[in-house]
Amino acid sequence: MTDIRAAADLIACARRNRAPLKPLAAGMAPNSEAEGYLVQNALHGCLMADYGVRVGYKIGCTSPVMQQYLAIPHPCYGGVFARGVHDTGVSLASGDFIRVGVECEIAVRLGRDLSPSQAPFTADTVGYAVEAYLPAIEIVDDRYQEWQSLGLPTLVADDFFAAGCVLGKPVARTAAPDLLSVVGRAIISDVEAGQGTGADVLGHPLNALAWLADRLAASGKHLGAGEIVLTGSLVKTVWLKPGDSVSMELEGLGSVNATFE
Repeated sequence: MTDIRAAADLIACARRNRAPLKPLAAGMAPNSEAEGYLVQNALHGCLMADYGVRVGYKIGCTSPVMQQYLAIPHPCYGGVFARGVHDTGVSLASGDFIRVGVECEIAVRLGRDLSPSQAPFTADTVGYAVEAYLPAIEIVDDRYQEWQSLGLPTLVADDFFAAGCVLGKPVARTAAPDLLSVVGRAIISDVEAGQGTGADVLGHPLNALAWLADRLAASGKHLGAGEIVLTGSLVKTVWLKPGDSVSMELEGLGSVNATFE
């Protein structure tokens, strides 16, 4: 078993100092995804003083394009913290990240709790808990010396690249279009960099939400009212350079914009 607290402290230190994370030493490196999530849970406690409270989750590797890109055939999740959540139109400093990237996502905001007693979850059961959908830019950070060599458990322990998000205006669940047919476009400095649909996200974004609710329930945790969940990228990650402008357009849900100076 890995030394969970030592691993969490080391990862938190690297995050605070914007130092590329190296492979963890034996005795600290998690040996399985399950251990990775235990370290992640401890890490969230370490990060609150710097990043605020956890206000939701991101889900990664929910679409074929991302599973192929990262060579990870199943979803993973990480935390989203209050100080990393921004409104559309924000200007962020590229220097606040090691290697900043963006992804095009459909986010959900919950209007009610999804308690473990309700598990197992389905797209239908979690759908009723959704208050609104939001067009979203997930901000990711390749903060690793070489992510391919770290191993999935350590990536999970460090929130799986999560670095925040930019959110557009919410669309009430009752007014939202069929998410299956929502087309998302990533536009970087006025050039389209990728396109996908809601159907690319585990067949439906609510399938991703149900997956997360089940995983949390299995560990005795739950999604609460007011939390934000990023359901997974419709496009391959786009890595940015300073000065890039970013726009994610999601048909029927609107758009969300940011610049990275």
